Amino acid sequence: MDALEALAARSDEGLPNLIAARKLTERRLAEVRGRFAAAQVDSDACVALFGSWGRRELTAGSDDDWAVVVNGPERESVVPTPRQVEAAVGEEGRKPGTQGIFGAIAFCDHLVERIGLDRDDNKNLTRRMLLLLESVGVVNKSVHDACRKRVLDGYLADSVKDYRPPRFFLNDVIRYWRTICVDFVGKEREGEGQKWALRNLKLGTSRKMLFAGGLLPILLCHRYKVVDMEAFLAEWLERPSVDRIALAFLELDAVDAGIRAMGAYDRFLGMLDDSETRAELERLSRSEAQGSEVFQRGRRLGDELEQGLLALLFETSLDPLVREYGIF
Repeated sequence: MDALEALAARSDEGLPNLIAARKLTERRLAEVRGRFAAAQVDSDACVALFGSWGRRELTAGSDDDWAVVVNGPERESVVPTPRQVEAAVGEEGRKPGTQGIFGAIAFCDHLVERIGLDRDDNKNLTRRMLLLLESVGVVNKSVHDACRKRVLDGYLADSVKDYRPPRFFLNDVIRYWRTICVDFVGKEREGEGQKWALRNLKLGTSRKMLFAGGLLPILLCHRYKVVDMEAFLAEWLERPSVDRIALAFLELDAVDAGIRAMGAYDRFLGMLDDSETRAELERLSRSEAQGSEVFQRGRRLGDELEQGLLALLFETSLDPLVREYGIF
């Protein structure tokens, strides 16, 4: 039994939408892997899926966000090509986002060697963070694992002191979360505010789960010496973010808060899986959203999720760590 199922077993209502989404994701992953079974793939390349795929939370309207990740330096020719991957992954005409982060080729040398400063643009930061926190390999999993290890090593290699938690990694996860929040407004100002209501609700739910799913394992590193942190983080980050968070609720004896938080997130996922509800959220503009009962229901669920996560951070043994390292 994984952590999500263990927490669901402690709840009267269970977590039916999350469990159903996980089953759907595993079925779809098997289908995609089957399509690639006879495909030619470079030995140092993998195909990674992100977002709902990486969280194991596919619903009927989920995007197909993917990238070809090469464990090496940039080069001109990579197999499979983006067109080949799109043909194998895509379903019902869904395509990756238009910002160029997904549906492209990423080189692990860039992810590892360009942490910080001007070369670490939004694309590089996003790909690096999502590779660690919210991805699943469907082709050449060993390459996917190796790239994740290289990135994790890049965060921990310079730890000359026994820092608990590891500050370099912690600061980049916090930076990424703040970047997501700032970019939400930036996109709107540049006229990319389509699907405002849906994007706003995701910012307060699935994006917050992404952040918490990275923050919690790093904070829990306070239990370990530097030499043991990589193994601990690798084990935790192999799990979907919802499992990491559920496990933290269980281990830190915050089951009631966990049931409230995960129950709210489960109900939000149920909203996304309802075609009429999702369609309304996708069409609502910012000015229209405040008068929508559907949007307000999503907001309430986001608030309930946040309260549960705050209880985990400030009403358990994590409190002094969050206060000491989470702000300054």
